[in-house]
Amino acid sequence: MRLIPALTAILVTAVLYIAVFEREALIAFALGDNAAEAQETAGDEPPEGQVVAAARANPIGVVAVRSVAQEIDSAVVLRGQTQADRQVEVRSETTAIVSSEPLRKGRFVEAGELLCRLDPGTRDASLAEATARLAEAETRVPESQAQLQEAMARLIEARINDNAAVKLSADGFASETRVAATQAAVRAAEAGVESARSGLEAARSGIQSAQAAVAAAEKEIDRLTIKAPFAGLLESDTAELGSLMQAGGLCATVIQLNPIKLVGYVPETEVGRVEIGAPAGARLVTGREVQGRVTFLSRAADPTTRTFQVEIAVQNEDLSIRDGQTADIFISADGAMAHFLPQSALTLNGEGELGLRVVGDNSLVRFVNVELLRDTVDGVWVSGLPDEADVIVVGQDFVVEGVLVEATYRETTE
Repeated sequence: MRLIPALTAILVTAVLYIAVFEREALIAFALGDNAAEAQETAGDEPPEGQVVAAARANPIGVVAVRSVAQEIDSAVVLRGQTQADRQVEVRSETTAIVSSEPLRKGRFVEAGELLCRLDPGTRDASLAEATARLAEAETRVPESQAQLQEAMARLIEARINDNAAVKLSADGFASETRVAATQAAVRAAEAGVESARSGLEAARSGIQSAQAAVAAAEKEIDRLTIKAPFAGLLESDTAELGSLMQAGGLCATVIQLNPIKLVGYVPETEVGRVEIGAPAGARLVTGREVQGRVTFLSRAADPTTRTFQVEIAVQNEDLSIRDGQTADIFISADGAMAHFLPQSALTLNGEGELGLRVVGDNSLVRFVNVELLRDTVDGVWVSGLPDEADVIVVGQDFVVEGVLVEATYRETTE
């Protein structure tokens, strides 16, 4: 039983020796007499060149397809997620006890529908007091106006008496004492007018103050009824009956899912290809495909990632698309000429560059660098090839540039 492992070890050692130390002889044996002749005529040519020369003398069989470029919609591909069109946390503006039954999460609410009702407490009494003060202030205005009219009449009378006393004093029929008395009466009447005017202004200010107090009391009562700002779904239960709602306390969270937004981030190298209003689509993680249009493209880049936010509006009438789902986003951009080929045809050259090996002039292999535009289940769209090219799809990893090949062609759809 121990003889077999020993023989296996000897055999493996012999194979490794031949592969490492007798590599050139092995290649010559595999390629035949033409390879030997090529090796002799090559002189000091490196082993790789000898192999290529030998391969040119013996064409290598490969499978190729004749590919013709087609114009495709060169979409900008992003990774993003769904986002509610609107989401708001409805909070209280005052402090009171909740007096309404709670609405359960998941329910659809209309705009203006009651979410939470708070107990009024003494707010009705405060409103009644403010209303009474307003009525009292309004009664003071006519009184102040009457007092002003009376003061104006007294001023007119005082000025008439003063004019008469001055004329009589000039003719010698009135004493200077009387003139001084009439002038003092004028000044007193003018002071009375100013006082009456101040009283009227104070009465009017009292009305404005009372009106403000009434408005504040009414606003405080309005704050007791918390309503939905827009139609949407309740993402949380509304506040529980009997709980104390503080100012700023959460009543409910409402989200709007129709339309829903697709949010992604465009690299700065691709942002010039995206336009507002451009058609766009997305494939959700569930496999569902949706269509929409670009509604927003950020003007400022994210300082960390140097990307620009883009939003796409999508109809969601049945509300089946949820907030926060991952999506592959495709934004329509200017068309480009590309070839559709099997993904397996892609290969790397010695420098690690992505490309394809094609059958060039005189059936010699040529490596062409390509750019991957789109990856699908059935194949890939690439650019960088001429309009027509014979692309090697089987055996491309066993040949190098300059090698002579004998290509067998097949249809692109095979």
